[in-house]
Parts: sequence; C-alpha cells; structure tokens
Amino acid sequence: MEPETSSVIIGSDHAAFALKETLKIFIEQKNIAVTDVGPHSADAVDYPDYAFLVAGAVSSGKYNRGILLCGTGLGMSMAANKFPRVRAALCNDLFSAIMSRRHNDANILVMGGRVIGDVLAKEIVSTWMETPFEGGRHQRRLDKFDDMGCPLNGLGIL
Repeated sequence: MEPETSSVIIGSDHAAFALKETLKIFIEQKNIAVTDVGPHSADAVDYPDYAFLVAGAVSSGKYNRGILLCGTGLGMSMAANKFPRVRAALCNDLFSAIMSRRHNDANILVMGGRVIGDVLAKEIVSTWMETPFEGGRHQRRLDKFDDMGCPLNGLGIL
C-alpha cells in the first residue's frame, strides 16, 4: 500500500534551518500539510534531538513520511535509522531520491543543507514524494529489515 502523502513531518538542525523554512512553504503550496518539529531559529542545536522527533513519529506510524535536514545529511540519516520501521535515505540528487522510493520504500528523506541548493532540494522533494514503491522483489528485501527487530522495543520506548 502506498503511503498517504497529504502530510509530512519535518525537522532540521541550525545548519539547514533556512532550507527547512524554504521547503515548508514549497510543500504547503502542494497542498501537503507540514508539521515542523523545529528548530524555530538558526541558533545552534543538536541534530539528534530533531532526528529522534521525526523518526519517532514515523516509526510509531503517526506519520507516513518525514523529511530531515542538516549540514550534510549524514548525522540525521544515522540517527533516524536507529528506529524500527524507519528507512531514512540521504538523497542529494534526483536518482537517489527516485531509487530510495522505488526499491527501498524510504519513508524519511534526508538532505544536506550545505550540500545542495534550494532549487535542487525542491526537485528532490517533489520527486521523492511522487515516486511510488515498486514492491515485488523489493518487498522481500525490506521484510528482512523488519525481521531484525530493534532493541528499543524491549525497553518499552516504542
């Protein structure tokens, strides 16, 4: 089943705050509701705090899709992928955005605000939101992710 894309949760760190603000407007213009978990200024913050908010909401099923932004996208990717049922994909180009959806059913898009510009970021978001998961042989591979389990489940966190 294709994830519902009428809403998305978004978060960043200070390095990508300006890009987050730009993308919020862009996404809302596509009639997609955006929940912004912060930060709400360009003051220095710790990126894992925002990765955990977005990834936690996607992991729990509260949101089907999320977007995370930091300077390179690397830290956000690493933090978000610690959560069960999260497939956060760092996509700083269109091909990666397409393939992350087609073959990996990525549910969190991660980009680097110091790596790409506003125009490319908007194209990546549009492409990622509109590209469907192909399923088939790719689903079998994703099922292996879910079979791994997560140590957080036993702690009563999720």
